[in-house]
Amino acid sequence: MLQGKSILLGVSGGIAAYKAAELVRMFVRENASVHVVMTAGARQFVTPLTFQTLSSNPVGTDLFNLESESRISHIHKARIPDLVVLAPATANLIAKMAAGMADDLLTTILLATTAPVLVCPAMNVKMWEHPATRRNMKTLGELGYKVVDPGVGSLACKEEGTGRLAELSDIFEAACRVLTPPTLAGRRVLVSAGPTWEPFDPVRFISNPSTGKMGYALARIAARRAAEVHLVTGPSSIESPRGVLTHPVTTALQMQEAVAKLAPRMDAIVMAAAVSDYRPSMLAPQKLKKTREGHTVCLEPNPDILAGLGTVKPPSQVLVGFAAETENLLENARDKLVRKNLHFIVANNLTQKGSGFGCDTNEVKILDRDGTVTELPFQTKNEVAGEVWNRIERIFESIAAK
Repeated sequence: MLQGKSILLGVSGGIAAYKAAELVRMFVRENASVHVVMTAGARQFVTPLTFQTLSSNPVGTDLFNLESESRISHIHKARIPDLVVLAPATANLIAKMAAGMADDLLTTILLATTAPVLVCPAMNVKMWEHPATRRNMKTLGELGYKVVDPGVGSLACKEEGTGRLAELSDIFEAACRVLTPPTLAGRRVLVSAGPTWEPFDPVRFISNPSTGKMGYALARIAARRAAEVHLVTGPSSIESPRGVLTHPVTTALQMQEAVAKLAPRMDAIVMAAAVSDYRPSMLAPQKLKKTREGHTVCLEPNPDILAGLGTVKPPSQVLVGFAAETENLLENARDKLVRKNLHFIVANNLTQKGSGFGCDTNEVKILDRDGTVTELPFQTKNEVAGEVWNRIERIFESIAAK
């Protein structure tokens, strides 16, 4: 998602500076070009060599450097990035920014850059709560800086409260959103994800191996594109994407109810959940004890949530389904596409390595109503999600043109 993007990471002098090294790794893994600038305080916690090794780029430390100043280093570095990330941003750095000071390389770059700046504060809880810091944070907001609020918990000083650096995954996600064009701004979308659990006693249930990774990727990418995202999810261990409105459910009937309430005001619905086709017809009030004779569980069909949506959807609403098959992939997917009144369907073969439940990757075919079949290359589920939303955006454009 960050392919070809340039990120300047400003590291100031707090104990959380060591976490910035992993943030560099996260950006580099997504093929971003990372340039690190360190304050004098930051160099008390981590060496420039660490960041230079991880980023494969020289680290900026001094405002007055004979070699780099031949091209006015702070101006050159200010023009490089597509995004500036300050992690950690100490109370001192935040105060300097609010006052418009430029007394070292990093603060000089901040005054000279026209790139968006993402501020990730980290400090003692009392420093964070101090009226001066609250005033400075308000000033940064008025100046247009974007902020990832600090987390709550145990601090390095042994105190508890707000002030620890936000989770790196949250900082990474915030950076991705700043760098992603808001092509879904103003749109409301619903994504379903994960399995459903159909219980036959208080501690046992029938389900499938779905982890929810594909649905969560769809929700994540839509949120990066500035949509209002509602994620209706069955049980999953995946953390809900930042900024997504999550509606947890357990059974297929609960998912049907949640989706039905949200659907009428959605611009697009993407049903990626692996909903159980059947549920036990009886729920034992207590745990069924093991016996020599065993137990018989009778099943009855669950409602077809996607087909139900297809019968009532308004003309302006885009409806997309997924088909996970083990045989006759195209035939089964095409039948679902027509029978459930979908705009298109995403089909994948569960027997193909790297394309089934629990994988971070997928290789899918997209079937359109006109009979077109588009085969996507083997790629990550985030990339598949991007292709799905690209297609939905084109449908929005065609609907608007009518």
